[in-house]
Amino acid sequence: MAACWSASQFLFILPGTDPDNHKLMIHGKYLNPFTDFGFKKLFGSEPNKDLLIDFLNQLLPPQHQIQDLTYARNEQMGRNEFDRRAVFDLFCTSPSGERFIVEMQRAKQNYFKDRSVFYATFPIQEQAPRGDWDYKLTPVYLVGILDFVFAEDAGDTEVCHRVQLKDQLNRVFYEKLMLIYLEMPKFSKTEEELETAFDKWLYVLKHLPELTSRPAKLQEKVFLRLFDAAEIGRFNRAERAQYEESLKVYRDLKNVIDTAAQEAEVRGITKGVEIGRAEGVEIGRAEGERKKTQEIARQLLQQGMPPDLIAGITGLSKQEIEALR
Repeated sequence: MAACWSASQFLFILPGTDPDNHKLMIHGKYLNPFTDFGFKKLFGSEPNKDLLIDFLNQLLPPQHQIQDLTYARNEQMGRNEFDRRAVFDLFCTSPSGERFIVEMQRAKQNYFKDRSVFYATFPIQEQAPRGDWDYKLTPVYLVGILDFVFAEDAGDTEVCHRVQLKDQLNRVFYEKLMLIYLEMPKFSKTEEELETAFDKWLYVLKHLPELTSRPAKLQEKVFLRLFDAAEIGRFNRAERAQYEESLKVYRDLKNVIDTAAQEAEVRGITKGVEIGRAEGVEIGRAEGERKKTQEIARQLLQQGMPPDLIAGITGLSKQEIEALR
């Protein structure tokens, strides 16, 4: 996996509340792209698809640079009614047939890599026509924008990971499937350190909610378009209401995760110490992670979040979530 950029902590916005009517108040000039509404507003709407195209082209290999995209249904069904389904954040196709899945993962999920591979099978299977077929496939790309760091990557500073099927000699066995992960908490470049177009993309995604003006290094046409689309003052009443609700969900989820992580880490380490062996610490940490995930799911249930959405956030099955009631 190749390193693309350097490391830092991820910045999130904490909105306040109006003490008189208890409604969420929006602080700042620009939206938070890590909210569901913000992500879809910038990358999931037809008027702004040029933003998505430019962003993806910073990640894709030279032979697969794209000029246009078509938004497809984000809900993918299995081959029959009994198969599982997948609901992507964004699913697009290019005129030459490449498929692109773009996922914004806001909470750590134990089996996110497994989920990514599973999701990638849907745009592969859908290419199979009825009748005779020579099995020729078009490329499939899955891009995961992560608000967390994989446990196995915690000790390095690599932000961008490009994953392909390779053989024992590290040669690419199959070039038409690529999983691209961006561990956003590791990005640390300041405005003065921005060099590439993708540096600028990561910077604006990370810092957008706190900006009060358009940075001098982000004056290219694509970023001026992004600032226009992200400016909260341009929203109509319905868009503002949707953003307020999405921001509340994001803030609540962030607070639940932070609290559960702190409590679970203490419980997990304590249990490891009690076992009294070196592997006991690891066992305790694993137990703490499991308890943390369950606690997050339990609190989200109490807040009225649908089990399907909780399953997507935590990686728990619907049966496990129902049992927590």
